[in-house]
Amino acid sequence: MNSSGQKVLLGVTGGIAAYKSADIIRRLQDQGIIVRVVMTPSAEKFIGKVTLQALSGSPVHLDMFESDNRVMEHIDLARWADKILIAPTSADFLAKLANGHANDLLSTVCLAADCPIYLAPAMNHAMWTNPATQTNVEILRSRDYQFLGPDSGDQACGETGAGRLMDVNNIVQTLLNNAQLLKDKKLLITAGPTREAIDPVRFISNHSSGKMGYALAKHAKLAGANVTLISGPVNLSPLSGVNLVQIESAQQMHDAVMAHIDNTDIFISAAAVADYRPESSATEKIKKSNTKMKIEMQKNPDILADVASSSNIFCVGFAAETENIIQNATLKLTKKKLDMVIANQVGKNEHGHFQGFHSDRNKLTVITAKNQHDLAEDNKDTLSKHLIEIIAEAYEKKHSS
Repeated sequence: MNSSGQKVLLGVTGGIAAYKSADIIRRLQDQGIIVRVVMTPSAEKFIGKVTLQALSGSPVHLDMFESDNRVMEHIDLARWADKILIAPTSADFLAKLANGHANDLLSTVCLAADCPIYLAPAMNHAMWTNPATQTNVEILRSRDYQFLGPDSGDQACGETGAGRLMDVNNIVQTLLNNAQLLKDKKLLITAGPTREAIDPVRFISNHSSGKMGYALAKHAKLAGANVTLISGPVNLSPLSGVNLVQIESAQQMHDAVMAHIDNTDIFISAAAVADYRPESSATEKIKKSNTKMKIEMQKNPDILADVASSSNIFCVGFAAETENIIQNATLKLTKKKLDMVIANQVGKNEHGHFQGFHSDRNKLTVITAKNQHDLAEDNKDTLSKHLIEIIAEAYEKKHSS
């Protein structure tokens, strides 16, 4: 794997694991990566600036106003980096990032950055599991920050639990591998619901939030892909570096997919597309008059089937089912001649809570013609990361055979 010339800005925050930043620098450099370092004031209490400066071969940056030459050093550093890795990331720094604070050089660089930012938390297990920290983690995950760890095990305080800095070799390999899995591949992803108009104020839709599709687009981008995301109406922020196409109806999504399908390597149909639409849509609001109203419905185009039947693109579908999940998903796989189907149960569970739709969590079954395996319940961000890894591996196997 050739990473020569890649530029990584290493941020070091206060914590006993700060001493491992020296090893991280060395291992990144072994891969041909150029490293520069920004430390927080508290980090210098744990490891000396001179040590990291000698290892990186570049000045270590501590203070926003330390440079005699550049007042806008935080902007320079943010634009210089291809990636930012903060290892270790303290609980305090997670809180700063989640709340948009910019009161030291490192937090200001992160706020000004438009490159991927990787966070490797390290702290006492009680601090990691504290609800305040976990809320900050969820906020940051929703804003495209990529978490590396933490690991579980013995801690410097003598206690045991989750909160150890991820193994340094795993940090470095994940940082490198993520950018290589789908390097320069073109991915087209659909997300969210569609809305099928009844009249100017009413429509038929579903409970899809779009969170899974957006998370897949995020991790595909982190994996080095060129990503176009075609999205129905959702309450989610656009993703940095992802080409976003916004639509409303199933027909509009079909048209957008077909307009962008040329030269696509992988198509992931994560959207919950309406199967039917009203045969006609009233031009004015329909007034309440009779006790009943009849709406004639017509079938929408099958986007996934059209893509799979008209190209050699690697096609991944989602099967959101309320019953007979595996059987129905497998039928979809074979009937539409897909490479892979991701199956999950949707609707309300026995406790009356939505699962799949609306929820931040899910559990999935990945099905191909040769095998299937389950992904245990987790947040959609983590599941999407695993799915991109699985899809990348399956794509490579297909094209190398």
